[in-house]
Amino acid sequence: MKATIKSLLFGGLFIFAFAAPVMATVAPAQSAHADAACENRVLGIPPWYRGLTGPSPDCNIVSPDEAGGLSTFIWKIVLNVIEMAIVATAYVATFFILFGGFLYMTGGALPAQLEKARKTILNAVIGLVIALAAIALTNLVFNII
Repeated sequence: MKATIKSLLFGGLFIFAFAAPVMATVAPAQSAHADAACENRVLGIPPWYRGLTGPSPDCNIVSPDEAGGLSTFIWKIVLNVIEMAIVATAYVATFFILFGGFLYMTGGALPAQLEKARKTILNAVIGLVIALAAIALTNLVFNII
C-alpha cells in the first residue's frame, strides 16, 4: 500500500515537473487585435468571448467572418467554456487538498481518518495535476486556432 502511494505521488510530481514548463510556454496570450481590458480574467477564469473582441475601447465582439470563419468563432467559444469548467475543477481540487489537510490534522489517533485524509489529499493532487495539464492543452489548441 505504501509503495503504491509513493509511486503515485512520485508519478504525479514527475508529470507536474514536465507539465510546468509546458504550461509556462503555453500561457494564455492576448490576441493581437484585442484590448487587454476586454479580456480580463476573474480568478483565472477567462471570459467566454476571449479572442473574439475587436480593437475598439467598448469591447465589441467581432463577427464570425472577422474572427476567421464561423467554425473558428464557435471553437473559440467552446474552448473558453471548457477552460472555465477546468479552472473551476482546479479550484475544487484545491479545496479537497485543504479539506484533506484538515482531516489529517484533526485525525489524532484515529488511523481510519488519517488514511481517509491521505487518500483525499492524494486524489485531489492527482486531480489538480490533470486539471492543470488540461488547461495547458486547451490554451495550446486555442492559440493554434
